Amino acid sequence: MNPQITEVSKSVLQNCLALREKESLLIVTDDAKKEIAESVYEAGKKLGAEAMMAVMKERSRSGEEPPAAIATAMANADVVLCITRHSLTHTQARKNAVNAGARLATMPGITEDMFLEGAIAADYSQVKQLTGKVTELLTKGSKVRIDKDGYSLTFSIAERQGIPSTGVYVNPGESGNLPSGEAYIAPVEGSGEGQIRIDGSIAGIGKLSSPVLLTIEHGRIVHADGQEAEQLLRILGDGDGRLLGEFGIGTNDKARITGVVLEDEKVYGTIHVAFGSNNTFGGTISAGVHIDGVVTKPDVFIDDVIVMEQGELVASS
Repeated sequence: MNPQITEVSKSVLQNCLALREKESLLIVTDDAKKEIAESVYEAGKKLGAEAMMAVMKERSRSGEEPPAAIATAMANADVVLCITRHSLTHTQARKNAVNAGARLATMPGITEDMFLEGAIAADYSQVKQLTGKVTELLTKGSKVRIDKDGYSLTFSIAERQGIPSTGVYVNPGESGNLPSGEAYIAPVEGSGEGQIRIDGSIAGIGKLSSPVLLTIEHGRIVHADGQEAEQLLRILGDGDGRLLGEFGIGTNDKARITGVVLEDEKVYGTIHVAFGSNNTFGGTISAGVHIDGVVTKPDVFIDDVIVMEQGELVASS
């Protein structure tokens, strides 16, 4: 157990999740992240909460459901923190818990370093403000184009709602990642056309040594080039995991590219696309897998108006 992490966790639980004395706090973890989870559990106890910790076998990939007993416990807690190797964000268990009124944060792949440096240290009132502006841009938009290194990907976001992940989840039913700072949306299924060069990191693979070029037709990956391309396709499988499921924009200026997508996708100056499930945030894909890829310093157009130039948000003021 790390006393420094326990101290940081106390302020995270109070400021980001508004944890109060006597409230029930459930820490969901796995064998890979159990040590960090114990430090957070200790922080919950020190704050006078009814703290509990549930340890499960590590999931095989992001988006895989936790055991039914843990899913039930999540739906019965006031505050839930998921400190796991693979993400529980895009699961029915997370959705059911927030529908039941839990304030919930997922921390997939969190490291000790991330707790003590980087994105967790951001000014979350500032992150919340910028995330709100970017979310509004996404909600009002109909069409997105991402340009980078001579490649272009377009897709529709018409009639879809932008979703803020601000790092501040203080009302019943609010949830998102911690550390956080992104606005994201579910693209219209089947609308993605073109190519995109992923050059930052990929969930489940880490920081990329060389870029992966994805070719997308009718919203589905039809070809992948690059050193890690085969590994990515293997993780996604050959079914609905290859469908374009998410587009997001990072809004946290303290976040760094570390190889852990939890922090990487929050970096100001990056965007990310994900493949697989999006039925938990406004889409229709249920694939049992959700894998993000981070792109640094792109140009982004919404309805043919530039909103990000070489990674700088130009329509955020």
